[in-house]
Amino acid sequence: MSRKFDVVVIGGGPAGYVAAIRAAQHGLDTACVDAWLNRDGTPAFGGTCLNAGCIPSKALLESSELYHRAQREFANHGIGVGELALDLAQMQARKTRITRELSGGISALFKANKVTGLHGRGQLLPDNKVRYTPLEGEAELLEAEHVILASGSTPVELDIAPFDGERIVDSWGALEFDRVPERLGVIGGGVIGLELGSVWSRLGAKVTILEAMDRFLFMADAQIAREAQRQFKQQGLDIRLGATVQAVEQSGEALRLRYEDEQGDHELAVDKVVVAVGRRPCTEGLLDPLAGVDVDERGFIAVDQECRTTALNVWAIGDCVRGPMLAHKGSEEGIMVADLIAGEYAEVNYGVIPSIIYTTPEIAWVGKTEEELQAAGVAYKVGTFNFAASGRAKAMDHAAGLVKMLADAASDEILGVHICGPLAGELIGEAVVAMEFQASAEDLQRTIHGHPTLTEAIHEAALSADQRAIHAINR
Repeated sequence: MSRKFDVVVIGGGPAGYVAAIRAAQHGLDTACVDAWLNRDGTPAFGGTCLNAGCIPSKALLESSELYHRAQREFANHGIGVGELALDLAQMQARKTRITRELSGGISALFKANKVTGLHGRGQLLPDNKVRYTPLEGEAELLEAEHVILASGSTPVELDIAPFDGERIVDSWGALEFDRVPERLGVIGGGVIGLELGSVWSRLGAKVTILEAMDRFLFMADAQIAREAQRQFKQQGLDIRLGATVQAVEQSGEALRLRYEDEQGDHELAVDKVVVAVGRRPCTEGLLDPLAGVDVDERGFIAVDQECRTTALNVWAIGDCVRGPMLAHKGSEEGIMVADLIAGEYAEVNYGVIPSIIYTTPEIAWVGKTEEELQAAGVAYKVGTFNFAASGRAKAMDHAAGLVKMLADAASDEILGVHICGPLAGELIGEAVVAMEFQASAEDLQRTIHGHPTLTEAIHEAALSADQRAIHAINR
């Protein structure tokens, strides 16, 4: 016997569960299969993002930021806290409570939208059949008109530093420490490495980040990256660029990282190591060889612009396909695919997907960098505004960083917005909306922004693009 559905989604992360809910909203009989298990063995929907990535990391970033501010900034506000104490167990318990509540929320949404949630593994077979293997019990067959593959991604493991779950850990393990390491080594200076390094540095660890690239945050605008690096250095993060790790060795109670850079060979002694060198698509065991779905040499499922695979009525979304590995990108692909299956028009505008790093200061951007425009030979103009001139940022005691706007020199259309500063992840939303509507810099110049607010920095950057800034000197 087999069960029949209109849509079967394999993967319950931010791409898969969103696709399932949207499909069900269209009246399609939908099932979502997911194999996630928490540390205690309990199943959960939400994938890496909710259970071991986006949400728990932001919870710890918020808690560690408050601790750091109590140590370093409260006195400046006239607030005395006496003897400050860190209760890491309570901090971790809060993080876990938040993730469990949100995961339970997905189950409630499934029930409300009549999605059949199935805990276990799914494998795509030929003819749009799915072998569903529950966490307990015998495998069964699911038949579907459409199958959506949303299997997500998993951390890249280094041969020289295999995960042991205790001293050499991936990003999930770095969120579960039960004590603050005295010395923490982070291999990889990207988004994950910076966020995790920031958490433990604020809580008292001496953090050293080893990044193989010669340029800091190579994917970000170079001016913004330089400003962020300067701020992190002032905070005590030791970021070493062009550092290629050769080996991680046990040395008594310590771990020794051997690495080389342009100055030669070096050694670094640490207590724990976080490997944050990227993620790879989680497609192993997902596809029967006869399913007809092409996978490239890196394990990504081949799809077109509308996320169709090479098999009829089989779609793939999120981290297991091309494009940035971002939860919001996967969610929008899930909505697009569900709408297309339902016969509606849908698309994802890949040119206006925001990226955010939740450090302090936050870093966020959307669209083209100045370097990309230069390489493409596009004539552009630049407007910038420093948060040091923002009354709201000054009042918050977070006046580091800037907003940078790039606009087409001829049409004035906004081509990119880049922010390093307070609540950059929230501010970037205005830029995303503006670019979605193909707004010009003048459109934002003529838009009234509340005072005093951080969004005035975006207004001033737009004005600066035409040498019209009011609260900064035009150059």
